[in-house]
Amino acid sequence: QVQLVESGGGLVQAGGSLSVSCLASGLNVSKYAMGWFRQAPGKEREFVAAISWNGGTTYYEDAVRGRFTISRDNAKNMVYLQMDSLKPEDTAVYYCSASLAGMGYFLYPDSMDAWGQGTLVTVSS
Repeated sequence: QVQLVESGGGLVQAGGSLSVSCLASGLNVSKYAMGWFRQAPGKEREFVAAISWNGGTTYYEDAVRGRFTISRDNAKNMVYLQMDSLKPEDTAVYYCSASLAGMGYFLYPDSMDAWGQGTLVTVSS
């Protein structure tokens, strides 16, 4: 019954911006830390960003810090990832995820309680 659905992926030129969204259903989103992972072609899935249950704390992987912004709107069951100054190396399928255990557990992808199916972001050079 739990479902996370990403949207907003697409093709963007390097230096441009894109926002991806995640709609959650079948769970009380206010109880979950939320976050984003990504998987580039031929690469393993990697952590991108996470946000605490109430949005008070965020954490970013070094490669995206300062360029990406994660946010959430619990009333709308939504989490967002605003991506600015995009680089070709940001090209990946971006996955929304949820964890009851908290933000720290985004270090451990296998601990996630829910995953979306991903949305493809392609950054051209």
